[in-house]
Amino acid sequence: MQNIVILAGNIGQAPEARVTQGGTKITHFTLATSRPRLSEGRPIRDEHGYRVMDTEWHRITCFNGLGKSVAENCEKGMKVLVQGRIHYTKWTDAAGVDCYGCEIIAEKVDFLSRPKTAEGEGPELVDRDRDDEVGF
Repeated sequence: MQNIVILAGNIGQAPEARVTQGGTKITHFTLATSRPRLSEGRPIRDEHGYRVMDTEWHRITCFNGLGKSVAENCEKGMKVLVQGRIHYTKWTDAAGVDCYGCEIIAEKVDFLSRPKTAEGEGPELVDRDRDDEVGF
């Protein structure tokens, strides 16, 4: 079986990049995806006739070259398509309580819109695959 995730949505915050002590470049951002709220298989509409939408938030992690490309070219509000895999983590906090987390490890990020710039033009759009594998 395969662990494959494909999400299309809007970036919720500016990507945050950092480098680990081992030199691995990591970029994180949040992605909002929306879908219509359903009742008995039909979309629910508000008082103005618009579909009511439910929004889900996803934590996206990019490594090395892909992370650099995302950090340099993406900003809050941009539409992107993320392809990757789901990764679950477990840790124990200072109080001894088990904590759990979930993130999407991106293997590809397609830019579906251009970032806003002062000149009104976005940078040239690029599509870069992650250049190496990071094990967990």
